[in-house]
Amino acid sequence: MNSLPAITGWHWLKQGAGLFRKQPAALTTLLFANILISIGISAVPLLGPMVAVVLIPSFSMAFMKACLMIENGERVTPGVLLTGFRKPVLPALCKVGLIYLGVSLLMALLMRFAVDPGFWEQMARQGREGGQPQVAASDLFGMFAVFGLDVIILMSLCFAAPLTYWQKMAPGKAIFYSFFAVLRSARVFIVLLLAWFAIFLGICMVITLLLGASNMTRVVIMWLIFLFVLLLQCAMYAGYRQIFGKPQDGGVSLAK
Repeated sequence: MNSLPAITGWHWLKQGAGLFRKQPAALTTLLFANILISIGISAVPLLGPMVAVVLIPSFSMAFMKACLMIENGERVTPGVLLTGFRKPVLPALCKVGLIYLGVSLLMALLMRFAVDPGFWEQMARQGREGGQPQVAASDLFGMFAVFGLDVIILMSLCFAAPLTYWQKMAPGKAIFYSFFAVLRSARVFIVLLLAWFAIFLGICMVITLLLGASNMTRVVIMWLIFLFVLLLQCAMYAGYRQIFGKPQDGGVSLAK
C-alpha cells in the first residue's frame, strides 16, 4: 500500500464516472433494487433496521462486482444483487456488518450526549407548525461533529467487504487492512469527498437557479442524490483497484 498523491482522489472520481457512463441504467436499477430491499428489511419490527445495517457490506459488494464486470466489458445482470448473499461469504460479510452496526449504535449514543434532547423536540415541533427553528450553536456543532466522526469511521471500513470477498481475508483482518489503507491515503479520500461534494453542490445550485424553489427542483435534486451515490460507489471501486490491485472474480473460500 504505497503512499498516493492527493490528486489521486480526483482521478478515482473520474474513473468512477467513466464506469458509470458505460452502463448507467444497470447501475441505477441495481441501486434502486438495493434501496427497496433495504426498506423492506427495515420495515420488519424491532430487528429489521439492525439487520439492514448488518447487511450493508453484502449490499455494497453488488456494486463492487458490477464495477468489475463493467471494467471487464461484461453486461451487468440482476444476478449481481446476490453477490454478497451467497455462501460461504455471507457469514463473513455479516460479521463486518456487525462492526457497522456497533459503530452506528455508538454514534447514536454519542449524539444523545452531544446534542440537547430538547433540540430534536424543537425541530419536530417546528416541522409540524412551520417557522424558523431557534437552534443553539453548541447543538449544531455537536451534531455535525458526531456526523463527521461517523462518516470518517465508516469510510475507513469501506474496503473491508471487498477484502473479505475477493482477498478471502477473515473479517477482523479485512477491517484492519481497510482502516490502515484509508488512513495512509487520508488526503486522497479528502480530495475525493471534497470534489464529489463540490460538484454535487454546484449542480444543485445551477438547478435551483434555473428551476427555482419548486417541486420539480426537489425531484431533480433527489434523482441527483441517487446519481452521486452511484458515482461514489464507482469511485470506491477505483480506489480499491489502485490500492489492492484488480480483483479476481472469486469469494468462494475464506481464511480461517
